[in-house]
Amino acid sequence: MTGKLLAIILLVSAVAAGAGMYYLQVYGFYYDVAAKPGEDVMLLAEGAEDPQPISYSAFQAIDADSSPIRYRACFETDLKAEDFSTFQREKDPEPLTAPGWFDCYDAVAIADALKSGQAQAFMGTKNIHYGVDRIVVVTNDGKGYVWHALNNCGEKAYDGTVVGEECPPRPEN
Repeated sequence: MTGKLLAIILLVSAVAAGAGMYYLQVYGFYYDVAAKPGEDVMLLAEGAEDPQPISYSAFQAIDADSSPIRYRACFETDLKAEDFSTFQREKDPEPLTAPGWFDCYDAVAIADALKSGQAQAFMGTKNIHYGVDRIVVVTNDGKGYVWHALNNCGEKAYDGTVVGEECPPRPEN
């Protein structure tokens, strides 16, 4: 009888731990981000140091303090394709997935739109966190998406490779 009881306790504990980890990864760490007009959706012009804001509406965003690359956002803009000609394009962007409950953001659909030419990717803000850039994608019908991606310095810093002199010094915590 003691063996069965011990097995049941272990099984219940494993299921509870698994359910807790799932909840924390998919729901627990995320929070809604309030819109900050003039700060949320910004694009970097060719040769510029600082990004400039663009007009947008219907902004939704989520973030988590557990990782600098968990930020995801959706918006709409009335700007046309020619309005984006002066902004720095992002080469080979890879949209990161979002939790399934964040309905406006679909990484597969964004990637397909980028491949088909129905969307264009731009540099939003460089080093929004150390080694992390903000990528902004705008589709031909005015839908926009934002995520954070590791840049070259971030990839090196987080995989243990020697960062080198081309990267800025990492801020002290």
